[in-house]
Amino acid sequence: MTESSLPSAPARRILAIWCRRLAIDRWRLAEGIGEGEGADAAPLALIAETAHGPRITAANGMGAAGGARQGMMLADARTLCPELAVAPADPASDLAFLERLALWAQRWGPWSALDPPDGIVVDVTGVSHLFGGERSLVADTKAAFEKRGIAVRLAIAPTAGAAWALSHHGPDGAILKPRDDAAARLADLPVAALRLDDDTLTVLKRLGLKRLCDLHGVAREALVRRFRNRRAPAASPLVRMDQLLGRVPEPLLPVVSVEVPLVQRRLMEPIRHRDLLDRVVADLAEDLARQLEGRGEGARRLELGMWRVDGEVVTRRLELAAASREPAHIAGLFGRKLDDVDAGFGIELVRLRSAWTEPLALGQGDFEEAAETHGTSLAACIDRLSVRLGAEAVRRPVPHASHLPERAQRWQGPLETEKSSQGEFEFHARPLKLFDRAEPIAVLYATPDGLPRRFRWRGSVHEIARAEGPERIAPEWWRERSCVRLRDYYRIEDGEGRRYWIYRDGIAGDGRGGAPLWFLHGLCA
Repeated sequence: MTESSLPSAPARRILAIWCRRLAIDRWRLAEGIGEGEGADAAPLALIAETAHGPRITAANGMGAAGGARQGMMLADARTLCPELAVAPADPASDLAFLERLALWAQRWGPWSALDPPDGIVVDVTGVSHLFGGERSLVADTKAAFEKRGIAVRLAIAPTAGAAWALSHHGPDGAILKPRDDAAARLADLPVAALRLDDDTLTVLKRLGLKRLCDLHGVAREALVRRFRNRRAPAASPLVRMDQLLGRVPEPLLPVVSVEVPLVQRRLMEPIRHRDLLDRVVADLAEDLARQLEGRGEGARRLELGMWRVDGEVVTRRLELAAASREPAHIAGLFGRKLDDVDAGFGIELVRLRSAWTEPLALGQGDFEEAAETHGTSLAACIDRLSVRLGAEAVRRPVPHASHLPERAQRWQGPLETEKSSQGEFEFHARPLKLFDRAEPIAVLYATPDGLPRRFRWRGSVHEIARAEGPERIAPEWWRERSCVRLRDYYRIEDGEGRRYWIYRDGIAGDGRGGAPLWFLHGLCA
């Protein structure tokens, strides 16, 4: 087969889906209001609290007709439309709703990506023939969204930028063929079709550049000089134009569905007694453990849902200090959370799912030793304490990236992840008891820079039998003032065998104060 007879790769085709009223449609569906059931019977706006008062984030058709606009202050909108009803906006729920729509939209292509705050991008390369052509694909997509009460505008183009521009500023259902001249076809679109930020759009409008055709030729050379220092695509019309025309690639992050381990029991007869519920939970824990073992994972966050006969759902949640898939441990922890469960007329469905998992490798244990000891791991002990005392009552020390001892350790809950921008430092041995605030002491020494011989602390004089040091720690220059003095730490032992951790604040003649001061910072074992 010659090179000319090789089949060419299909031209890339991107379907852009713009959910024009995503926030309003999501709120309507959450409230159980169907399309045509009075969704636009009264003016409605979603508001968000700002430093200057409530501001409108979205409005329905009646609200927009009454004068409510996105970004408008609620007081101004009420002046134009006194009967305007309001509801709180929920951007997190809107994004989660958009993610679910993106996964659902993968029926029209192999992968999809988010285009926040209200758009979806679907790769439909080579799949249009399955729907009878691109026109039929667009019609099928629009009908599917409208059936669910979601208003959308669609477009297909070779690039995500061109598809976005046509869906937002072109005719609904526009299709840009691979052989079409994209620059000429999109020339009459406004510069807002480039997905630029507000400041950049304002600059372009002040320069008299209102349409995409104005950015070619001499204007492009001038824009190169004006925007040469802007690297972000949303702040550079040249980068956006090149992405629109396919001159430079535009990375897209596909949305990938994650399967959550889930097991459930549909009961032949509703149960009301606690011992039966404990038995069901134990069975579910064993089923979930087998699933997790097959995936090589352990559970960190668990959710137990109990469906009652009357339709009510009782939920109990549990978080573990470390990844685990021990059925007895999981069932035992849930057992302490079921004391206040009201079964009503009976529970007919019990479901256990792990919303957060972590890799947990398989391990070979010593069966005989485990049978003899039956010990409890530290993670299991923390889980039991957290369930009994509350998650806020259990804390653990976590190393922090700082040379200073009082900043080298922080306390956090067992369920919080460790955060450190510099990693853990390999410190020297630190005392077991570190004071929250170093206590001043009086020290007798032979020379200003020599080892201490005797010190007075809390009214008692201690003779120093052994001393080790110094360990010099310089101030953190990025955090402290220039006048802060360095420290020399010593590990000492008195005549009675007690060990201390003391330091000298400053050295003689450093020009940062008078004579050095001594402090006791911790007690050694």
